[in-house]
Amino acid sequence: MKENTKLLEVKNLKKYYPIKKGIFKRTTGHVYAVDDISFELHKGRTLGLVGESGCGKSTTGRAILQLHAPTGGEVLFNGTNLVNLSQKQLRPMRQKMQIIFQDPYASLNPRLTVEQIVSEPIIVHKLLPKDEIIDRVAELLGLVGLEAELMSRYPHEFSGGQRQRVSVARALALNPELIVCDEPISALDVSIQAQVLNLLIRLQKELGLTYLFIAHDLSMVHHVSDEMAVMYLGTIVEEGASDDLYRNPLHPYTKALISAEPKANPRLEMERQRIILEGEIPSPINPPSGCKFRTRCPHVMDICSSERPELKEVESGRRVACHLFN
Repeated sequence: MKENTKLLEVKNLKKYYPIKKGIFKRTTGHVYAVDDISFELHKGRTLGLVGESGCGKSTTGRAILQLHAPTGGEVLFNGTNLVNLSQKQLRPMRQKMQIIFQDPYASLNPRLTVEQIVSEPIIVHKLLPKDEIIDRVAELLGLVGLEAELMSRYPHEFSGGQRQRVSVARALALNPELIVCDEPISALDVSIQAQVLNLLIRLQKELGLTYLFIAHDLSMVHHVSDEMAVMYLGTIVEEGASDDLYRNPLHPYTKALISAEPKANPRLEMERQRIILEGEIPSPINPPSGCKFRTRCPHVMDICSSERPELKEVESGRRVACHLFN
C-alpha cells in the first residue's frame, strides 16, 4: 500500500444546524458547528483532529461519514464525492468507512449478544453465508484480544475496555479502509486507555487501516498521529506533521493548548509556562467576525476583526490560519 495515495479529501466542509422558534418553527439563526474546513488524509496514515470540547470535531467526523448531511462542501472518498450520493448509492461506500464511538456503554445495543452486535453489519451487507458468520465473529474477537467463548454474552457483562474492544471488532467486520475514531478512549479508565490505544496502533499496522483520530488530548494524539489538525470554533487554525506541530506550534491557540499539557517529569512541570487565555469560548450561534479566535488572542490586531485569515502554507507541510503569518 502506498502511503502517498490520497484516500480522503475534505473541501470547504460546512455543517450548520438551524435554530427554529415559534409556532411555525421559523429559522431564526444557525449553529455554525463546522464552518468551511478543508484537509486531506492519505492511505495508511492517521490524522489527529484536536481541540476543546464543542469545537466541531465529532460533527466533522459524522459529516464525513454522511451520518449528518453536510450543509455545504465536498467529501471525496477515493475520488467519489459522498455528498452527491443517494442513500442507495452510499450503501456500498459505507462498507469502506466505519466509526468507533466515544462511549462504549451507549454505542452497543444492550439487548444483543456480542455475536449479534459484531455479525450485524456482515448480515446487513450480505458479505458471508450464514454458516461462516460465527467463524468470522470469532476471528474478529481474536483480533481485538477477546476470547471467542465470550460471544454469547451481553454488553453489561463486560468492562468498559472490553466493550470498546467489541466496538472495534464491529468496526472491523466489513474490512473498512477508513475508521473515524471519535474520542475512543476518553470514557475509559486511565489504566485501560493505553491498552486500547496500542490495540488501534497494532491493527493499523496489521490491516493497513487509515484513521481520523478525534480527541482533545494533544499529547495522546501526538503519540498516535502522523499529522494533526487543530480546530477552534468550527474552523481549522493549524495543520501539519504531528511532531513538527507539537514541538513548534505556530498559532497562538495551538501554543495555549500545548502549554496546558501537564508534564510527567516534575522538573519540567515546574518549568512549564502556562499561556492563560482570557475570556470564554464564543457561542457558535454568533461567532466573532473576522478571526474567530480574536476575542481571546493575546496578539490581536485591527485586521483580525474585519478579515477572516485563510489557512495558508507557511512552511513545508505546515498550514496556519493567522494574520501574524500573512
